[in-house]
Order: sequence, then structure tokens, then C-alpha cells
Amino acid sequence: MSRLAIFLLWLLHWLPLPILAMLGRGLGHLLRLLVPQRPHVVATNLRLCFPEKTEAERRALAREHFALLGSSLLERGLLWWASEKRLRRLLKLEGLEHIVAAGHRKSEQPVILLVPHFLGLDVGGSTLAMHIDAVSIYSQQKDAAVDALLKHGRQRFGDQLLLARHEGIRATVKALREGRPFYYLPDMDYGPRDAVFVPFFGVPAATITGMSRLAKLTGARVHACIVEILPGGRGYVTRVGPAWENYPSDDATADTARMNAFIEGEIRKLPAQYYWVHKRFKTRPEGEAGFY
Repeated sequence: MSRLAIFLLWLLHWLPLPILAMLGRGLGHLLRLLVPQRPHVVATNLRLCFPEKTEAERRALAREHFALLGSSLLERGLLWWASEKRLRRLLKLEGLEHIVAAGHRKSEQPVILLVPHFLGLDVGGSTLAMHIDAVSIYSQQKDAAVDALLKHGRQRFGDQLLLARHEGIRATVKALREGRPFYYLPDMDYGPRDAVFVPFFGVPAATITGMSRLAKLTGARVHACIVEILPGGRGYVTRVGPAWENYPSDDATADTARMNAFIEGEIRKLPAQYYWVHKRFKTRPEGEAGFY
């Protein structure tokens, strides 16, 4: 089944992006109907995060989220097979000068890129790969064909370093000190280990403190990296922001709360584009009932 899906993605990647985006939106609406547990997760997340919105507003937001999710899935084929020339037309990058000097593929000092889970985050990785050599953490996929394709897509351009989760902090620190910006995604619920409960849209959310600890260990600057899907199939924009000031502090919990508050602000700008199908509030403080 996976090989058939891969073949269909390969065929579809030849289509103009506006048509591919339209088909993807249809796929997203179909997924919303065929996978009923995920609409429940999305509805729960939106209810917790946007209590000020009406039920009708949250339903409309959920529908748009699934439409964009479907588009992001079909458009993966572009990242895997489209020519670099075509990708450079579709994938725009702003703020590269914040992390590397012109003409360089590595940074002069350690850099952590905070990449929240917006739907275009894989696009962000491919966009940056055409300009810099970075390091990121990789989760092995159960399906061998899918696993090989994901690795191929993430290593098509430049000299990208993918580390398995079991390789741990030591390999990441080494790569950072070699000038590879770290493409870091710390905003999911990874369970209670190495996590603290800090607010996310006013709800206590288990959040790992890794970014603060890693920045302190390596002396790395932290730059936000936000990926936006442009409407109408016009492509994507990856925006790298300036270095965070006064970060890290001596309080990893406060640093982690600051990270969540920043991500919350970015989500409010693009509310349908965050990865709401994830059970962000699955881990609860001891004695508190679950949401899902």
C-alpha cells in the first residue's frame, strides 16, 4: 500500500502547485471523515486553546486545518522529487542573515532553530537545506519504503546530518559546535520525562526543557523559524527571526514557559496551520483527568 501511495505522490508532484493544493484540500476533508478520532483530538485542542471562539468558529477552523493538512501531505512529493530550480521558486526564505554570513553554509557559533509544529515544517527543513548544512533529530519510520524516502527528502541538498533519537545529546552538541544549526522541534507532548508543566494557551502542558538546557550547555543563540503556507497554492515562506535576547536564563522552567508563550503568539497569527491533530495535552499533572 505504501509503495502505491508513493507512486501516486510521484505522479502528482508534476502538477502545478495550485492544482496540487486544491487536490490536497479535498484529501484533507476526506481524512476528516475517514479518521474520526483525529477530528475529536482537533476539536478538543481548539476548545481548550480558543475558549473565546464560538463553536461554529472552532468548527470552521478545524475544517480549514484538515484542508491544509491534506495539502501539506500531497505537497511532500515536491520536496522529494521536484528540481531545485522549481523549489527555489516555490519555497521562499527570509532572515537567513540572522544565522549565517552570506555565502556560508555553517554558522560561526552554535545556533538553535526553534521550529514549532506548523504544517509546513518539513518544507522549512528543505528550504534551509538549499542554503545551510544543519542537524536535526530523526524518528525512524516503521515502513521501510517510507523511512528511506523521508531520509532521501531531508538529505537531498547540501550536507545534512540526521541523528536518531537514541544518539542523544552528545552527538547534537558536537554538531552544534561544528557550526551546524540545530533544527529543533520541542513543542510536542513527549511524556513526563525531562518535562515541566507550563502554560500553553492557559492550559498546563508537559513541555521538555531541552532548548533551555542545550542553549546553556553550548552557548547557542536561539532563533525562531516559522513556516507559513501561502494561500491559493502560492508556495511557502520560511522566516528566521533574530536571536532571542536574555536567553537562556538560570531558570529552565521560566525559559520553557517563555518558549510556549512565543509559540502561542505565532499560532494566533496562523491558527489553522498548527499541528492540531497531535494530543498536545495528553500528559496531565498527577491526579488530573485526561482530555481526550
